[in-house]
Amino acid sequence: MSQADTHRAIETVWRLEAPKLVAALIRVVRDIDLAEELAQDALVAALERWPDAGVPDNPGAWLMTAAKRRGIDLLRHRQLVERKHAALDGDPEHEAFTMPNLEALDDDIGDDLLRLIFTACHPALSTEAQVALTLRLLGGLTTAEIARAFLSAEPTIAQRIVRAKRTLADKRVPFEVPRGEALSERLAAVLGVIYLVFNEGYTATAGDDWMRPALCEEALRLGRTLAGLMPREPEVLGLLALMEIQASRNHARIGADGRPVLLLEQNRALWDQLLIHRGLEALERASRLGGAEGPYALQAAIAACHARATTAEATDWARIAALYARLARVAPSPVVELNRAVAVAMAEGPAAGLVLVDALREVPALADYHLLPAVRGDLLARLGRHDEARVEFERAAGLTRNAQEQALMLERAAACSATAAP
Repeated sequence: MSQADTHRAIETVWRLEAPKLVAALIRVVRDIDLAEELAQDALVAALERWPDAGVPDNPGAWLMTAAKRRGIDLLRHRQLVERKHAALDGDPEHEAFTMPNLEALDDDIGDDLLRLIFTACHPALSTEAQVALTLRLLGGLTTAEIARAFLSAEPTIAQRIVRAKRTLADKRVPFEVPRGEALSERLAAVLGVIYLVFNEGYTATAGDDWMRPALCEEALRLGRTLAGLMPREPEVLGLLALMEIQASRNHARIGADGRPVLLLEQNRALWDQLLIHRGLEALERASRLGGAEGPYALQAAIAACHARATTAEATDWARIAALYARLARVAPSPVVELNRAVAVAMAEGPAAGLVLVDALREVPALADYHLLPAVRGDLLARLGRHDEARVEFERAAGLTRNAQEQALMLERAAACSATAAP
């Protein structure tokens, strides 16, 4: 194997093993920064030795052993320094340094990953901090990669991660999985963070690219990991089902020219049938566990309606509209109502949909939401009201911060002008 191949193999191994390694280290040393430092030392050791010796059969165990050895050396030195300081201070109240039991790193790591997921998404942190810390610790992304993904300055992301770690340390947040009602509350935050990451990858809120596939992949990996750790949680399976089915369309969502391809215009032969199968299977498991009415499971059921339709014309829009109505009862929001309006328009005609959309025009939460005028423009165009539709598409173009979406809206506005011209 060439050095380049070895380095690529190391990078792949690191992405897979880093979260497990960091999680196990945090459990033992109770310090996120120290755990990351020891994990990075293990990576450096791998980069030094594996190009010559080859990637070991069990790279995860090798990295764990390397981190353990480095940790023993580092913590013994820290213990010695603490003893000297205590002797010089002569303070009987001085808190003695307790050497962590690094041999405990050999314990099963499944619970460690679960603890790390809930720690990174602790309610003491803002949503932005939860996302950054989750991608850093569980996604294995560098600060620079997170900054690029969310179009933020690298120092901003770095400060966000530092502040998140400091908050967890200052509040003495326990490295544990909550129980009872606290588990349900925190699980909702965890799922919300993973879904936020997926959505930003699926349709980027800003920038030149309509999609950021790497973020979709990270969210899917996190969702699969969580489903493996919590296999009997229906909403975990519901979210996984939703992401698997949505991700199945990724290759069909962008044309050869890089422009967005809308759902009804996509080449369904390009949809990934393996991902669809995995998503439908996860949805079935969620239903068997009594989770069919959960918000993620309902969204997955809507996605499944599209996945099962071999052509756009075969889509069961009446069922989709009914599912959105159920979703609106479970998780009411103006965006859900807007999506229901689209489904009603497809099932009953654009006039029926427009009535529902017009009822949302005064909702404050949708005042700057570009998809409201985009949907209204589409319905007006289908009703032959092209001048009004053009105004709506131009408004949508002015509200979106995504260059590809803006170009699409302006293109549709121009088409309305051409159609309306005498």
